[in-house]
Amino acid sequence: MSDIGMKTEPDYLTVKELADLLRLKERKVYDLAASGEVPCSRVTGKLLFPRKEIQSWIGRGQSGGTQTGPRPAVFLGSHDPLLEWALRHSRCGLATFFDGSLDGLARLRGGEGVAAGLHVYDAGSDSWNIPLVEETCADKNFVLIAFAKRQRGLVVSPNLSENIKDVRDLAGKRVAERQPESGTARLVSDLLDIAGLTSDAYVPAISVRTELEAVQAVLLGEADATFGLEPLARQFGLGFLPVIEERFDLLIDCKSWFNDGLQDFAAFCQSKAFQARAQSEAGYDVSCFGDVRWNG
Repeated sequence: MSDIGMKTEPDYLTVKELADLLRLKERKVYDLAASGEVPCSRVTGKLLFPRKEIQSWIGRGQSGGTQTGPRPAVFLGSHDPLLEWALRHSRCGLATFFDGSLDGLARLRGGEGVAAGLHVYDAGSDSWNIPLVEETCADKNFVLIAFAKRQRGLVVSPNLSENIKDVRDLAGKRVAERQPESGTARLVSDLLDIAGLTSDAYVPAISVRTELEAVQAVLLGEADATFGLEPLARQFGLGFLPVIEERFDLLIDCKSWFNDGLQDFAAFCQSKAFQARAQSEAGYDVSCFGDVRWNG
């Protein structure tokens, strides 16, 4: 018998398909992936879940394994302009792969780097990073240290500065969105909930993957607004409406902390050059750098 026309199941599930299968919200699926609890792959920036491994994971009722082996000298997680500058000027030798807080957390757990920048808001406790790290990294020898407090808000084109004074004013406007694995995307969802809005309230103009790309989208007229950082808005002469002060922390593998790369980076972040740079950038407070926020 010919099986032409018979429907076959795909080898990989999308986030939505796995959420439907597990009867969970899509955000919870991202959290499971970030914690390493579910087997997943990343292809062109998207999360895909191997169907057979998912079925086995469900049958076992336990988490999948994580990667082992030496950690590459890579800094992961969320993109921050001051962090990127410090890594470069410290000449610490660490490579970077910035693709969002949740992506960085998952990769760090999987042994793909030595540290990850995080800014993940927990609306229930009104706090940053610690609840997610406590939930997902209790089995890891990680430490969470403070990097900076920074101002996040609405970056808007100059001709709309008078018209956008609140999150609710985004209704009908074109907004540059961040990738789902980013801390910004999660924060925006919470802010919209607080304002009684959904993402349908605005027009998704373009998807961007870094803080710089988000601001450039507004500068180039590809979007009317985005949720971005104050220093970049000021740098490009765009309007900025502060919404929240967020904590940007560094989750670090404790064993790797004593390697030359991270030690050189940490020493530079306590230098006069770093302090001067931070003071020249609007919206940063680095007085907390080095404070231990959580220790596994």
